[in-house]
Order: sequence, then C-alpha cells, then structure tokens
Amino acid sequence: MLLRPRFLLLLLSALLAASCTKRETPAEEGIRTHTLLVGNQNEPATLDPHIYDAATDFNVIVALFEGLTCYDEKTATAVPGTAERWEISPDGLVYTFHLRPDARWSNGERLTARDFAWSFERFLTPSLGNTYAYYLFSLRGAEAFNSGKTKNFADVGVEVIDDTTLRLTLQYPAPYLPGILATTILPVHRASIEAAGRSDDRTSPWIRPGKLVCNGAFTLTEWEPNSRIVVTKNPHYWDAAHNAIERVIFYPIEKADGEELAFRAGQLHVTFSLPPTKIASYRRGAPASLHIDPLLQLYMVNFNATKPPFDNPKVRRALALALDRAAIASSVFSGARLPAHTLVPPNCGGYTGPAGQREDYAAARALLAEAGYPGGRGLPSLPMQVLNDDKLPHVAETIQAMWRRELGVEMTIEPYDQKTWVANQLALSHTLALRGWTSDFPDPLNFLEMFVTGNGSNVFGWSNRAFDSLIEKSKVTPDPAARYEVLRQAETLMLNDAACAPLVFGAKTYLLHPAVKNWEPAPLGIHRYQLIELRAP
Repeated sequence: MLLRPRFLLLLLSALLAASCTKRETPAEEGIRTHTLLVGNQNEPATLDPHIYDAATDFNVIVALFEGLTCYDEKTATAVPGTAERWEISPDGLVYTFHLRPDARWSNGERLTARDFAWSFERFLTPSLGNTYAYYLFSLRGAEAFNSGKTKNFADVGVEVIDDTTLRLTLQYPAPYLPGILATTILPVHRASIEAAGRSDDRTSPWIRPGKLVCNGAFTLTEWEPNSRIVVTKNPHYWDAAHNAIERVIFYPIEKADGEELAFRAGQLHVTFSLPPTKIASYRRGAPASLHIDPLLQLYMVNFNATKPPFDNPKVRRALALALDRAAIASSVFSGARLPAHTLVPPNCGGYTGPAGQREDYAAARALLAEAGYPGGRGLPSLPMQVLNDDKLPHVAETIQAMWRRELGVEMTIEPYDQKTWVANQLALSHTLALRGWTSDFPDPLNFLEMFVTGNGSNVFGWSNRAFDSLIEKSKVTPDPAARYEVLRQAETLMLNDAACAPLVFGAKTYLLHPAVKNWEPAPLGIHRYQLIELRAP
C-alpha cells in the first residue's frame, strides 16, 4: 500500500518520539508497584532461621519470620513482635509473653504458644547442630538439653500456659533476652517441616518456595540461586494492613562495584555496601544518596590457636602489636570506620572496654624473637583466608605489608566465597583468617562469649579457663555496673593473650534511593521491610 507523504511524515515522527522516550528503570517501576529492590551481597546459604550463619542470610529471613519480639531499628531495643506484650518477674528470672490473638502462619493457620515451644525445642536439639544454641543457655535446663545430658524437653524452662501465653524460666538473669528473641529463636512451622523430612535435617527442602510456611510480613515466592530472591506481602500477617510494600527483591551481587553500577543504572533502591574508593566521589557529587551509619560490628584477625605457630601466645601477641589500625581504617575504608583496639565496639549497651591492644613494634619484635623467630626467620609463610569482597583482600594486603616491614613475616592471601570462608573457620581448617562479627544483641556478652571454650562460635581454637570463669561469673552478677566490670576483666585477659587481633569497628556504608522512606540508621543492621514506603521524590 502506498503511503501519502503527510501520513508518512506523521508515522516517522511517532516512531522517532517512541525511540526517544526514556524507558522506565526497574527502580522507577518499583516505586510505582511498591517493589523494593535490595542489594544483598551474597547468596544465602540457608533461609532456615535456626541454622543461619551470615548477616546476609538474615536480611532475607527477617522478612519471612518474626519472633516474640522485634528490634526498633534506630535504638536497637526490643519491641513487641508476635508477642504484643510481656512481663518480667522482680528477680528477672521469669518472662511471660502474651501472643497476639490474630497471629497467623502464612497458610492462614493460627500461630500459638505451642508453635513457639516446639521452635525452642528444635533450636536446642543437639542433632540440628545449631551454632548459636548457646544464646539460649540462660534458659533453665537449655544447656543440659543441648549437650544431650537430658533428653526430655520438659526439663527446659519453656512452658505453654495457653494458646496465647508462653512462660520462659531462666537460671540466671539475662536482661538481653528480649533482644535475643528478636533474631535467633524465630518460630518455624512444624507440620511443613516434618512433611519435608526430618526436623533436624539441615538440607531439608522445607525452605523452598511453595513449601515454606512462615509468620513474617512477607512470604517466599521465588528463589533463583545466584540471581534473585522474591518475597511477597503476606496477607495473613497480623499487621498486613499497614505494610505499604508489596514485594522485596534481593539480589546477591557479590562485588560492591557491581552494586554501585546497578544503583546508578536504576536497578536497585538500596545497596548492601559501597566500595570505600567511591565514598569521596559520592560525598562530592551525590551526598543525598550516601549513607554511613554506625554498626555494632568488628573485623579482626583470627589466629587458629590449635595450629602452629599460633599455639604460641607470643607469636599471636607479636603480630597483634604490629598492626597500624588507624592506617587500615584510613587507607582501606577511607576513614568511614574507626580503628579497633578492643573487641567490643563503642555504644554497646553502655559498656566501656579496656585500653586494649596498642601498636608497639619494638615489643612485637622482642616477642617474636622470644618465640624463636627473630626477624621472622624460621617462621613459615602464613596463609590468610579472606572473604573475596571489595574490602577484606585490601585489608589483608595492608597487613601483609606491615608484618613484612616490621617483623620480617611473610604472608599469603587466600580469597574465598562467603560460604567457604565461614565454613572453614567453623571447622578450624584455617591457620590465619580475617573474621567479621556483627552483633545480634547490643550487649558486650555477644562479642565476648564466642571465645568461651567449646562455644559454637569459637572459631579461634582458643581456650582459657580463667576467661571462661569470668564469663560465667558475669551471668550471675545482678548489678549492671559490677557485671560490666567482670566482663571488662574478661576482655582484658583475652586481649592480653591475643586470642584475636581487633582491626576496625563496623559502619554500614551504602547507597539509598531518595524514594525509600522510613529507612532508619540501624546499629544492628536490621531493617523491617514492612515499615518501609516507596514514594516518588
């Protein structure tokens, strides 16, 4: 068919206009559809809330499950979650939680105190191999049950009063218990777990889309490994009416450079982190997008005390004294993090730690000589395992140069993905490693207890009975000031023996789209997505 000139001109104009129309970015579409796009750094190892090991796993888990309590993001204090209120006995040993009568599982079933009781039992079951079971050892009988000394869960201080009332009885006061209940003992659905296999099977498919029954603000609708995880608004959540987000999509983008590019391309609303090398440019060019929030976190050098040469405390102390932490904070993190001479970060429940480990190169060289390695001679090259991200390999390179220059010590760097990096340290199959720890509850015990002999998080192979005794003493010391003094003594002992070498305290450095509202600075790094709103700027 022949086209008249005027019609042809109109058609060409329309095609040209269409080709020049700006395409809607995923972030813009997300604002319109109330879909939050989140960079999550790593592919989760699991979404089982009773066996996860990484903060990036919990970033997704917190959308799917809700404990008796939640955290207020800004203050890191426990607030009502599935329990609408609780009472504490005058002696601090009995907590009575009252569940919301409208609490439901994502399949519509009523959630009761019995569901929580069974979840406590599974959490503590020895065959599950839960690394963090010790978090609940303040419960009467919990440690004996977890160690297999007792077989009857009725001996543990978890009592169902009725469908909406759960009573917890402790063996010593634990003022941090409501916080622990927000992140560790999250409820799981017994019937769906048992339908998928054994309840203690760590590889069970019950956590897959279509099988997972949860009680949080969102449900799991899609999990494409190493691609994305999609969670969708749960209509049965007790507060669903106030949830303005329809879905959250998590992207496991391992490299912070890749996240930053995705953010600039309009593919993310929030990144997990930002390369330290990009901080200055965002400070100059886009300060509204840049966020640097305090975080109760620590990076440290992990000496495996079960392997030579780190079974010798003089070697550990020598290397710990030959670290210029201020230089690491400045050169690697662009000043966004503080140097750490102690284990416990500042502003952790009002606790003040000891002076800690300070740089002393002369003392370090003397200690290394006393250990039989003057000038580093005779000491084999030390392999350091690191997470292959945008920060830790550079931290390792800086340490490598310091130890070579000051002590004559050689070190090699072995990068790993997160799953392997964590697993190797849990299995004590490393000699030397960088270790990160983000607090689960704002109390110094959360940092110190992982050095106790036999503790599930003791990836250091370090054991000291005097230290263990001080930690136990702190648990039965009711006066807060006196308790902190006991913990300070324990931290001093641990640092003097160089069970580890603290490097830098944490900070959450990330990019945030201006359309994201109610995203508060969070000292624990935990965000409840049901509180977020997306509004076009």
